[in-house]
Amino acid sequence: MWVVLPAHQEAARIGDTLDALAAQHDRAFTLVVVDNASTDGTAALAHGFARRAPFPVHVLSEPEKGVGCAVDTGFRYAIGHGAALLARTDADCLPRPGWTAGARAALEAGADLVCGRVTARRDEHGPLGRAAFCLLVRAAALFGRIRPAHRRHHGYLTPYRMHAGNNMAVTAALYETVGGMPRRPSPTDRLFLNRVRRHTTAIVHARHMVVENSTRRLRAYGVLGTARWYLDKGPGRHGEDPR
Repeated sequence: MWVVLPAHQEAARIGDTLDALAAQHDRAFTLVVVDNASTDGTAALAHGFARRAPFPVHVLSEPEKGVGCAVDTGFRYAIGHGAALLARTDADCLPRPGWTAGARAALEAGADLVCGRVTARRDEHGPLGRAAFCLLVRAAALFGRIRPAHRRHHGYLTPYRMHAGNNMAVTAALYETVGGMPRRPSPTDRLFLNRVRRHTTAIVHARHMVVENSTRRLRAYGVLGTARWYLDKGPGRHGEDPR
């Protein structure tokens, strides 16, 4: 199994993410950190971690900015180096200690795609902020299920169920079959899930595969702005997405 970690301007957060990966119960994996056009110390921190990590670490550079570009580059690199199972989180997230074990167990049990549970980081917001984040995630998941474009008569083999790209695992065989993660446009995670839904029904939700997600978009955009983002309305008056 290989874990892919896309990172753009994450010098302030990637250290905690790398430490969380080092604390996994199942550390029989190779990590690929994809530095996505960062101009801070993200790549240097990744290289420093590689020297002390309890598993092999590869640090790549992807100059084409965009999370889809970074993820696709990382996954294809891993597959080219023999990966059969792939997992992904983001460089501002904290996978809990059972994350890689949960991903491996679900894939080895026959899942083609595994989606985990996302919760808010406890070090970025208070209880109200975390509650708002959870409500937004639930609203986005509901919108995805009732959205006309996601209905099965469009050729999908299974009902829509939202998954977060920062908490997913997939077989290398399926990744190549569906053509990989779209490099653009954002949000690429939903486009990838819909590609998968046209090829397999073996999509599993693993509640024990938990990632604590950054809430900084909520702080930057506010509740309404974040809702716009999750409903595909873009960042509004904001410029670059803070995540």
